[in-house]
Amino acid sequence: MPDALTQPNAEEATTPLEYDKKEKKEIIDALNEALSREFQAVIMYTQYAASVTGPYRQQLSQFFAQEIPDELGHAQYLANKVAAMGGIPVVEPAPVPQTTDARQMLLNVVEAEDLARRKYAEYSELAGKYDEVGLRNHLEDFADDETEHMEETEKHLRGWS
Repeated sequence: MPDALTQPNAEEATTPLEYDKKEKKEIIDALNEALSREFQAVIMYTQYAASVTGPYRQQLSQFFAQEIPDELGHAQYLANKVAAMGGIPVVEPAPVPQTTDARQMLLNVVEAEDLARRKYAEYSELAGKYDEVGLRNHLEDFADDETEHMEETEKHLRGWS
């Protein structure tokens, strides 16, 4: 006869595990979505830094290029967290908006950073729901980073008609 302490019945054993799988899948899916947007940001900033033209080329090229390390850092953290939770990190970026117009580049950045900060706030709440405190804190920090990127980009747009 099985020992009740080492051999729980099937109902007791599978319910918590299934809940765990659902919980992790929801978080992994959210982190992979964020990861694809970080890849998008790296590609977008790289392309914009290389191809921006006009009287503010030097300043804008440097501005775009300096954002790349932050986005790569976010991507590396997200990929590591997905893998640690038993998932497979995505490799496809979200669609990258391409343009040769410097003002439109800045507008695209504002739109992407605004979406990223809102999504990180949403994912932070999801992490909190599942008591993933460390993850929640990182995602809140990422939301702050994206807000700062957005605000700095908006400063470049002021007075630009």
